[in-house]
Amino acid sequence: MTWNHRHLLDLQSLSASEITSILDTARSFKTINERAVKRVPPLRGKTVVNLFVEPSTRTRISFELAALRLSADVINFTAESSSLKKGETLKDTLQNLEALNADFIILRHHASGAPHFLSRFAKAHIVNAGDGAHEHPTQGLLDAFTIRERKGRIDGLKVTILGDILYSRVARSNIWALLKLGAEVTLAGPSTLVPLVFQQWGCRVTWDLRKALEGADVVNLLRIQHERQRVTMFPNLGEYTALFGLNSQRMSWVKPDALIMHPGPINRGVEIESDVADGGQSVILEQVNNGLAVRMAVLFLLNGGRAPEALDAGPKNNARSLDEASPPK
Repeated sequence: MTWNHRHLLDLQSLSASEITSILDTARSFKTINERAVKRVPPLRGKTVVNLFVEPSTRTRISFELAALRLSADVINFTAESSSLKKGETLKDTLQNLEALNADFIILRHHASGAPHFLSRFAKAHIVNAGDGAHEHPTQGLLDAFTIRERKGRIDGLKVTILGDILYSRVARSNIWALLKLGAEVTLAGPSTLVPLVFQQWGCRVTWDLRKALEGADVVNLLRIQHERQRVTMFPNLGEYTALFGLNSQRMSWVKPDALIMHPGPINRGVEIESDVADGGQSVILEQVNNGLAVRMAVLFLLNGGRAPEALDAGPKNNARSLDEASPPK
């Protein structure tokens, strides 16, 4: 299928088939990333700007490497070293970048809705790399991709998202992707961070850790978003860890083959103990690796590339078709 969107702003507005097409395309790119020569030409001659108004390590590097693997030129742009510090508006920054022929703007911003705002004026493709507490679509996609790669499916799986749900953009993107693809989603954590309003989205909400973990196929842990909380949402980190931290003892409550996930950065000894984070059921580093393939797929599809129609063409055939792909004229 041909991707019909100019931007990737959220997962809430995408259909299950559109999400699946990104995951299918990412599978082809994952085979390319396993080759000795990992660069392919679909974005040759294109310019990708990483416009990060909020700090990031994993996401920025992942987008940069994804663009380079697709043969694009990459510019990294941070608020601290830009005219945004001098009072320039986000719209003016966009228009100046477009005057320099930027083709893609990868935007991370502390304000929810910032990518949607820019998309109203942008000639370039806008990709949301995280906006406030709203969404982080490529993180939701890479998490779904990791689950599907490991479990072979998402439909019918029991996925528990544990931690700071209220302030987490990762949680929201995961919820939309997983529900659309047929998973049963349970949200757990302190009642102040996991309000019952999420039941209206189709999620199960519980404040009992054992009930949340029992029978789970996947547990996705989230850190506490201190930077977005205006007031303290629980007494202290020690109490949070005592009630909701995942340790080896509590791992006995999940299925023996359950996946343990975390978008990072990990706060070891708070939401997860090191023996669990580094254990055999952890796929945390796989998530990082899969994020590269997913972000390559997003850039490729936004540029007019075609998603693979079938997965049984084999890695060799898929890789060759991507090698031969070129940007639309």
